[in-house]
Amino acid sequence: MVMFFFRRVGQIFVSLIAILIITFYLMHAAPGDFFNIERLMNQQITGSRLSQFEEKSQTLMLWEERYGENTPVWEQILIYLRHAAVLDFGPSFRYPDTTIQEMMTNAFPRTFVLAFSPMLLALLIGIPMGIGAALYRNTWIDRATMFVSMLGICIPSYVIALLVIVFFAVSLQMFPTSGWGTWEYAVLPVMAMVFQPVAGIARYVRVSLIKELGEDYVRTVFSKGGNRNKAVFRHALRNSLIPLLTITGPQFANLMVSTAFIEEIFNIPGLGKLFVAAAGTRDYPMIITSTLFFGFLIMLMNLLVDIGYALIDPRIRASYRQNRG
Repeated sequence: MVMFFFRRVGQIFVSLIAILIITFYLMHAAPGDFFNIERLMNQQITGSRLSQFEEKSQTLMLWEERYGENTPVWEQILIYLRHAAVLDFGPSFRYPDTTIQEMMTNAFPRTFVLAFSPMLLALLIGIPMGIGAALYRNTWIDRATMFVSMLGICIPSYVIALLVIVFFAVSLQMFPTSGWGTWEYAVLPVMAMVFQPVAGIARYVRVSLIKELGEDYVRTVFSKGGNRNKAVFRHALRNSLIPLLTITGPQFANLMVSTAFIEEIFNIPGLGKLFVAAAGTRDYPMIITSTLFFGFLIMLMNLLVDIGYALIDPRIRASYRQNRG
């Protein structure tokens, strides 16, 4: 188990290096740069031009000071790695007086709330839905659950966001639609993001529980005089929920990443909004660091799922010992 952990950590490190290299080269290959985009935006908004000195000091000099003028991309990657090793990601182009780690630290709690709340609600709603669909298979309960699940999977979260805004904010005027503050500001974004994980969890629990109900050990419980509740909730349900870990971790990571659309729609100052703004203005330092962070988050959640799976299922622990992993 220990060797498995260190092997996976090594794989994460190698994967992050690959993501960094790809991001650097794609970033330099993309048309436009922060310098020209900011100049055009300034002309459109104010009708004036920044002086050459001001343009240089705000954008290019910031990058050249850290990486050197006309430095090859591979050298910039090595310089970035050296700074990242001590958690020094430098300042953002858009906000040169603030470090990227400070900006991401301030924005992370909002993004975490937006991802954790729908995940928790999805577990509380999706598991009972899946159980009901499995126990009453081929009835109206099963068909209604699968219909709702299909809608949740097919409709993107940003479309649901527009629908809840129209109904709950415009028509009923119950919740605010922009900003971040008290709990009321989180209601509509959470509602917009909860449908897809609920749908996925309900379908997964249904399929897993139906499979477990057909196993021999469930028939043995009935043959020994056990009632339906004992067979379902004490035996079949326990085993059917173990594989749920397989999708819970990646689902949470996907919610963290998908908050970018929701934060942009509801004007929430989270990580997603920072990333979208950085991509639109070619804010290179923020693009690189945000891409690495989201990639690391997805791989970390997959690692935690594998570890949790091994802690719950003794068969997996035995296989790790047998393979010396």
